[in-house]
Amino acid sequence: MITRKRLAAGACALLAALTASLAVPSGAVADETADKVAPKVDLVLDVSGSMRTRDIDGDSRMAAAKQAFNEVLDATPEDVELGIRTLGADYAGEDRQTGCKDTAQLYPVGPLDRTEAKTAVATLVPTGFTPIGPALLAAAEDLEGGNGTKRIVLISDGEDTCAPLDPCEVAREIAAKGIGLTIDTLGLVPNAKLRVQLSCIAEATGGTYTSIEHTDELTDRVNDLVDRAADPVVVPRAVEGADACAKAPKLGSGLYTDREEFGQERWYRVDVLPGQELRTSVSIAADRAVDPSYGLLVRAVTVHGREIVRGEAAGTGRTDVVSTGLRYPKPERDDAENSQDTAGEQKPAAETVCVVVTHSFSPAEGVKTTPGLPVEMTVDVVGGPSGASDVAAFGLGRGWWLLGVLVLVGFLAGLLWGWVSRWRIAVWRSN
Repeated sequence: MITRKRLAAGACALLAALTASLAVPSGAVADETADKVAPKVDLVLDVSGSMRTRDIDGDSRMAAAKQAFNEVLDATPEDVELGIRTLGADYAGEDRQTGCKDTAQLYPVGPLDRTEAKTAVATLVPTGFTPIGPALLAAAEDLEGGNGTKRIVLISDGEDTCAPLDPCEVAREIAAKGIGLTIDTLGLVPNAKLRVQLSCIAEATGGTYTSIEHTDELTDRVNDLVDRAADPVVVPRAVEGADACAKAPKLGSGLYTDREEFGQERWYRVDVLPGQELRTSVSIAADRAVDPSYGLLVRAVTVHGREIVRGEAAGTGRTDVVSTGLRYPKPERDDAENSQDTAGEQKPAAETVCVVVTHSFSPAEGVKTTPGLPVEMTVDVVGGPSGASDVAAFGLGRGWWLLGVLVLVGFLAGLLWGWVSRWRIAVWRSN
């Protein structure tokens, strides 16, 4: 005989099984052992003469940097390839031309030998100039090769002293290569000019700037950035748009980066099958001074020039990034519109959609117009709303099955609570 207690126990077991099924995504493999590409980090340290200044926790800036580096080296994850580069560490003379070449690889980017790296850091003595631009160019070369994430962490207590090689322009050139390299900057003194320069360097590559005044802040921040390099990220693929659809590169689903000159249009092509939906989002960053009031327009156009759909956004100078996007669901075609394969069977024909990106930024007076402004574009071609797996009914996407499971769990929980309540009342009455 099935008692209420057994029914309750069975319901609890079913609830537990459903909960466990939610915890493991469909298709997940517990013993997945896919090889991970090692992330790379190059710590670039300013060892110029000003690092002798004693204003960080009663000690010199150099002492604070050394202590932070030792603690960071101890905490670096095993799967991170780490290197150390210096600037201003070797030349103590007054010749500016020579001093502005003073950057060296203290410890090569690769598997970390903590003892060897600490020994190298211990030898550093504040010495010369502050060639930030040349150091960034060299650090980018240190990180060449491989498809993993790449990050430069620049630590400096002063502005670059080697103009006209502007370190901000160097960072923009690195970003324009589309190699997915991020530069984070840390300033060791609360100096307004230093903040402006280091912020510009970081923003050019999507990195961060942090002002540091204490040794523990420096340690924590560098540790955080090294750990962040080990997090999986999507690296944008560099692509060069054309001035017409016929010459435009063909893109699939993915993340792309490009540069667009002022007053220029960039064209790209995407193939969309019947029943699929094209989703595109575009962002343009003003990485230099621009006039206020600007806009961004992205359009989906047929190969014959007919506009299908557009997305647009405007800014007024309060932000240096403007973004917009569009969606184009391609309906299912009739058989008459399908092409035939060699076996004589009907085969859906893809439509080539031209994606056109236009912006209305204008440079401020005296600002360089090249390279163009950085463009980041996401392209996603998924199943359309008519029944493909990526977009389910009611616009809930892949969450539709989850909602169904939650409804079932709620229903069973209600039944269970009802049974338990009735059983407790029956016991109470019997007593």
